[in-house]
Amino acid sequence: MKDGKVSHDPKKWLSNRYGRGDCHPHGKAISIDGLTERRKLSSAVMFHLHCTKKLLDRIKPEVAVPGQSDTALGNWYATVLFWKPQLALLVSERTLLPVLMPLAPAATLARRFPAQLALVLKEYGAPSEFIAQEVWRMDQVRYAKTANRSVVGILNEFVKQAEFWLAAYAYEKGDDDDLLAISAKLAETPCSPLYKGPVSPDKALDKLVKAASQI
Repeated sequence: MKDGKVSHDPKKWLSNRYGRGDCHPHGKAISIDGLTERRKLSSAVMFHLHCTKKLLDRIKPEVAVPGQSDTALGNWYATVLFWKPQLALLVSERTLLPVLMPLAPAATLARRFPAQLALVLKEYGAPSEFIAQEVWRMDQVRYAKTANRSVVGILNEFVKQAEFWLAAYAYEKGDDDDLLAISAKLAETPCSPLYKGPVSPDKALDKLVKAASQI
């Protein structure tokens, strides 16, 4: 599904893709293929981030009662990899799509995540309209404890695989291309919760994006 090389600086990519001034994912205007859709943000537009205890201990956020996200990819689960430098691994509860990104500064992880997700979705050829909607709906975050054991199991398995690939790529701070490549490797992994459907996260994402385009 990849459709070309993109900038791996999230802020630069969003700026280039969505235009001047109004490109910010949390702004009131989003430009898509020359058309500007003005949207008024609502406090209801948010996503829920379920964090492992070791990640919550790092962020120390206010923990809320679990709920449903307004995003197509649903709630997200996240943990920390004690690599050098430390990384965060986030997984979509709906598709099990994995996203690797730098952890530091931990306090801004949720704020930086939408831009990193945009890069990952772009790598898989997701339409700009889908990406813009997903990022826009992540305006606010609600932190929660992990609640889905199945997703936690997948998260732990991805951590093991990610550590293998980080070593194989000899990952060092600033190698953003490596993080995208490793995320893609993880997304090809068959996952038991998906066996009755698309089998792997990359295929689950493809199915979700196609379904969204038909609405």
